[in-house]
Amino acid sequence: MDFGVVMQCTPPAARVVDLARKAESYGFKYVWTFDSHILWEEPYVIYSKILNETRNVIVGPMVTNPATRDITVTASVFATLNEMYGNRTVIGIGRGDSAVRVTNGKPVNVADLREAVVNLKSLVNGESVDYHGNDIRLPWATESRSPVWVAAYGPKVLALTGEVGDGFILQLADPAIAEWTIKAVKDAAKAAGRDPDAVKICVAAPAYVTEDIAHARDQLRWFGGMVGNHVADIVDRYGHSEDGGEGGGAVPQALTDYIKGRKGYDYNDHGQAGNTHTDFVPDEIIDRFCIIGPPEEQIRRIEELKALGVDQFALYLQHDDKDHTLAEYGEKVIPAVSEKLKAKA
Repeated sequence: MDFGVVMQCTPPAARVVDLARKAESYGFKYVWTFDSHILWEEPYVIYSKILNETRNVIVGPMVTNPATRDITVTASVFATLNEMYGNRTVIGIGRGDSAVRVTNGKPVNVADLREAVVNLKSLVNGESVDYHGNDIRLPWATESRSPVWVAAYGPKVLALTGEVGDGFILQLADPAIAEWTIKAVKDAAKAAGRDPDAVKICVAAPAYVTEDIAHARDQLRWFGGMVGNHVADIVDRYGHSEDGGEGGGAVPQALTDYIKGRKGYDYNDHGQAGNTHTDFVPDEIIDRFCIIGPPEEQIRRIEELKALGVDQFALYLQHDDKDHTLAEYGEKVIPAVSEKLKAKA
């Protein structure tokens, strides 16, 4: 299993770069960032600095979107990074959340997301696409390689992910929901004639290494609110599981029940500890969606995800103990779940 770290581009950018360097030194393979260019600093600029000051980590957004980022520009950015630093990029993409809503925009529909994924995959990998009636390509990017991973919760985007995505990003660590969503992605890949195992699986969730569970819950309650935004969109389309809305029951009750107390969301506090508008998130949801506890509990939860076929665990670092969590993962958690090779057979 690979490990990644997910960060906001909160200034100063030097702190983000410093954490990326530390993550690499502790054995993390991926460095992801939010892509919300108004709430935080521009991530695409920061990627270049991270790549310049590391040797092996792979960088990318978790997640970008085709509404605020034209895919031809995104492809050109990542193909350029690949040319400069070797093929060390990955592109996470979704329908759009904070970057879109802060400007009063709307997430793209499923059809537009599908087209964006297909065309972005081709362009960033040096292939040609039909774009607005023109056959275009990046003629200088023939050696560029970047996989495109799709963030999804609902049935239609899960199916899209299996059909055309290189990877699947699930932004929560609940084993039951992970099992359901992974099966949906794999089934869609198989139905599309693809090798289901070729679609990589990434579970991304906050991790807090501590014995003080109550404090960690307070630090991570924001995550339940963030996930709730995506779940609210799904409920608007499909209804609650017991309602029998469009596709009734297609979304597990475990994913929809907790947002019934949701009254709104303030994007000024997006992804921040201490949000007053995430009070509706119960402790049970934080315990299920996040990974909280000492190293042995972190290891147990990650082994559980690994058994479900998860290829990468990416931990969000939006809390007050970033350096300690990175160190505990590097020194205790990652070695414990990594494959052990013998020097002598």
